[in-house]
Amino acid sequence: MSYANVNGTLPGKKSSEYLEKWKKYEADKTGYQAQVAIDHASGAMMYDVDGNAFIDWTSGVLVTNVGHCHKKLVAAVKHASENMLNVYEYCNPYRAQAAEDLVGIAPSYLDRCFFLSTGSEATDSAVRIMKRATGKYEIVSFYGSFHGRTLSTASLGGLSKNKKHFGPLLPGQLRIPFPYCYRCPFHSCPEKCGMMCIEFADEVVRANSSGEIAGFIGEPYLGTAGFVIPPKGYWTQMQKWIRDMGILFTLDEVQSSYGRTGTMWAAEREGLTPDIITVGKGIGSGVSTSALLMRSEIVDKAMGKGELGSTYGGNPVSCAAVSAVINIFKEENVLANAQKIAKILAARLPKLLEMSAYVGDVRGVGMVWGIELVEDKKTKEPAPQRVKQLIDLCANHGLLIGSVGMFGNVVRVGPPLVITEDQINESLDIMETCIKLL
Repeated sequence: MSYANVNGTLPGKKSSEYLEKWKKYEADKTGYQAQVAIDHASGAMMYDVDGNAFIDWTSGVLVTNVGHCHKKLVAAVKHASENMLNVYEYCNPYRAQAAEDLVGIAPSYLDRCFFLSTGSEATDSAVRIMKRATGKYEIVSFYGSFHGRTLSTASLGGLSKNKKHFGPLLPGQLRIPFPYCYRCPFHSCPEKCGMMCIEFADEVVRANSSGEIAGFIGEPYLGTAGFVIPPKGYWTQMQKWIRDMGILFTLDEVQSSYGRTGTMWAAEREGLTPDIITVGKGIGSGVSTSALLMRSEIVDKAMGKGELGSTYGGNPVSCAAVSAVINIFKEENVLANAQKIAKILAARLPKLLEMSAYVGDVRGVGMVWGIELVEDKKTKEPAPQRVKQLIDLCANHGLLIGSVGMFGNVVRVGPPLVITEDQINESLDIMETCIKLL
């Protein structure tokens, strides 16, 4: 049985009409995507308005972890929306239950949560808490990090394209290197560098800090920068550096949580114990919501009554989604399926290195992988145009992929965690075919 099915060349007639209308009335400032207009989706499949069927490797940018339009999630959201859409800060059954459910699956020492609307909002709130709790204002983050596009979160981030010509930015940001081993700034490698990027963090602090460091925030792996996975043992040493500095530790799990790396929380992979975890994307699996997970002693010290809040944070509909997603994980053993599919990805994706002169690096963990395309494997010149070409090639063969990376030259591999073995193998066959056509 074949899951992908594309008739003719994309875009189809109806998709062309919708694309023309969309670009006429809405500013065309989104990233490059396959030229289709999506009509509906289910599980790991998406269907356009022309009836074409695609296997999805994007999960709506790592959002739909339990699959598109899971029936239990849709039913929960429908039920909530028929009762209440928004009651702001009033207690309601959906919010109370979602809070219990979320804290129930969190690392045991994180005993409080707070609901917000977006990942950016969660990041901004986490930083406010760290500053208020310590009375200090400097924040350490990574080169290449992405924490959002608001002024405050872009100031934290380490990607220049999100900051160019938007200055002046917020003061007090100290950035240290992340172990992007394929493009190491020290021209070294994990086997001989001794985690030089952590050693260099001391130099960054010595040269740039005013002595007012409140905390650190970092992604377990760099998402937008190119699905950059650190070497094993890196985070153990990095956490020690943070604790030795005596500063607070926020782990940005907006993208990496809810089973994406093979464990419910990426923090579990090396036994990390951050003071705050930011959560988003997969928490609602398509319904916009985010949250903070925190130690109660920190948030109680930092924030007074009424000092955290959000117009849409904790609304009944999104909270119903939070509980539904958690129940789906438990009832359908989503994590076990993700671990099974991860083994297939780990076995097949690295072989792409041998299939094309343009595949410079393949890296990943669990169900998040990056395929970095270059013009030349020796010079490692980024090849963003080839990624766009591959996006179109794959779409015409029935596979939807997206791009990330500091240079826009990395294919993101992040299918829904519920994708089946047959679907993942068919999609890998399509990728192998298309990568040879570049």
